Amino acid sequence: MTGGLAALHGMRLDRGDAMPIYRQIEARIRAAILDDRLAPGTRLPSSRSLASQLAVARATVELAYNVLAGDGLIEGHAAAGTIVAPRLQADHLRAARRREAAQRPVIQPSLIWSATTRPLQMGVPAFDAFPRKLWTRLAARTARGLSTAQMTYQDTSGYEPLRRELVRYLAIARGVVCSIDQVFITAGFQGALGLIARILLKPDDEVWVEDPGYFFGRDALALAGGRPVPVPVDGDGLDIAAGMARAPEARFVVVTPTNQFPLGASLTTARRADLLAWAGANGTWIIEDDYDSEFRYRGPKMPALKSIDAPGRVLYVGTFSKVLFPALRLGYLVVPEPLIERFATSAALLQPQPSLADQITATAFMAEGHFARHVARMRGLYAERREALLQALAALPKPHWAVEAAAGGMHVIVRLPAGADDAAAVMRAHAVGLSPEPLSRFAMEAETGPGLLLSFTNLPAETAARTMRKLHRALQA
Repeated sequence: MTGGLAALHGMRLDRGDAMPIYRQIEARIRAAILDDRLAPGTRLPSSRSLASQLAVARATVELAYNVLAGDGLIEGHAAAGTIVAPRLQADHLRAARRREAAQRPVIQPSLIWSATTRPLQMGVPAFDAFPRKLWTRLAARTARGLSTAQMTYQDTSGYEPLRRELVRYLAIARGVVCSIDQVFITAGFQGALGLIARILLKPDDEVWVEDPGYFFGRDALALAGGRPVPVPVDGDGLDIAAGMARAPEARFVVVTPTNQFPLGASLTTARRADLLAWAGANGTWIIEDDYDSEFRYRGPKMPALKSIDAPGRVLYVGTFSKVLFPALRLGYLVVPEPLIERFATSAALLQPQPSLADQITATAFMAEGHFARHVARMRGLYAERREALLQALAALPKPHWAVEAAAGGMHVIVRLPAGADDAAAVMRAHAVGLSPEPLSRFAMEAETGPGLLLSFTNLPAETAARTMRKLHRALQA
């Protein structure tokens, strides 16, 4: 076996995966090119040969080749057949890798929003531990009890009983004291961000964003007309002094103060005070993304930034996606009192409400005590799964990587050796059915170094060792 066929020998396809077969083939060949297993000029197997090897239609392989050719990674030559583009010398390969990490989603949307959840996948809770029967019973009761009044147009700020439950919950769990009028039910974090952008964001407004940070929020504000300004993050969270030096007149700050995403640091008390004082003096709005504050495994629980917001500059955003399930698309926004009327008007005109039935079901889940019990169970379960993952990583033979586990959150970070390509590593992991994410994907300017984000929430403790061995083999390939 020679040439590209040898390099691609052993390629395996997951026919139960939501990703189309041609995309799986394309991703595996792309990874082999970017991590130098297929050198420039290497002859690839003919579409007929590769189709035979993989037991797929020849047209499927041709479609994968067409995608790679369109990206300039392979070329067709009549005499030589299909080859890896000869011009992909070292500098071109480095540029291609940077483009892959910075521009092309390594985790395709078909994987993020897929009916199939993969081990290590970010952003999903423990579906296997969700109380499905209880939720189904509450949902059925909601449907049976739907009144005529509930079948007409509803309060565009959200279902009032749910907002009332959130007022109680936030006061107890997060130290956020607010009125029901300050609370708006949204379609998750994105719904809250969209509402804020419509009302407060002006074209070309500067927005501090954490670097590295959550790219969906960053990209959403850029699409809405804002100008993201990357602000570095260190062990104390967002570097407030660096932000003031880079954009002293910024209109917005987007921050994850409890568990910074993705590095996991908590914003220190001193920096919280500095940020609030500066925002108050500058007229800057702070968007607090409190996405997974329920999950902390050591040290004191961190209060919400909103709980000490004396200047009234914090717009607090929470979501049920990480605690219940993402498909619920249910979140909430707490706005400062002077903004209530503006947000209520905009919500009535521009913001479609999430399903009333889902809001009623969530209300019952909270009011009857199920929510608090579920959060407590998940905190214990995630602590167990986190520890199992850490032990499994520690048991690997000479892994040549370092592991970072923050005090809270839903993932750990594996730091790869200097010079490694974390985007290519993720593609190799995808090829064996695992879904970590590359740390570099979340950076704008920050030199994060190569790393992998591994979620432990959907990884049962008894499978952690086997899954880490599988990941280790994929990265060593």
